[in-house]
Amino acid sequence: MPTVRPTILLTGFGAFPGVAENASAALVPALAADARARFPGFDVVDEVLPVEWARTPQRLQQLLAEASPRLALHFGVTRHASGFQIERIGRNICEPRHDAAGAIPDVACLIADGPETLPSTFPVQRIIARLESAGLPCAMSDSAGTYLCNALLYHSLSLAQTRAAQTLAGFIHLPADLAPGLPATGASLLSWDAARLGSLEIIAACLEPETST
Repeated sequence: MPTVRPTILLTGFGAFPGVAENASAALVPALAADARARFPGFDVVDEVLPVEWARTPQRLQQLLAEASPRLALHFGVTRHASGFQIERIGRNICEPRHDAAGAIPDVACLIADGPETLPSTFPVQRIIARLESAGLPCAMSDSAGTYLCNALLYHSLSLAQTRAAQTLAGFIHLPADLAPGLPATGASLLSWDAARLGSLEIIAACLEPETST
């Protein structure tokens, strides 16, 4: 029988009100190609998700069921980040804010009776150490916001708890003004090339054995 290879799931987000071009939508396909070359022992699945309260968790659930990934790494953008912002916590909260389809959630929490917070399961400290060793700007964050980025992180962590196989899951915020092919501009300390390089290092950190230093 053929050997089943472990899978890396990479997701980005499309446009949403206030952000006509989402850098994660361009980064994730490029990163997937880079990851296939660097980690040939893994299958890599990538997808750009809609920024929608209803469709995002539905599609995420489908992807996790189909891919059964070892690592689920999600990317989005925020104006509060100047480099890689490593999110440590998903919160069971959503704000009444229009999504890309014009919908507003009619509840204040993402999952009824779900825990208030869920911790990211990817190795935050190891990620930070790798990025700092590469001279790339990075920071830890305990708030992924109250919009779809936080919703995706919370749902991913919640779904990972229900799976028999362990899935490392986490969310990375990128600067909102990051742009394909461009040097660091505006508030962003990341060039496009540095964003691709650093994202590969994040994957490498996640795939290291826990006993590695």
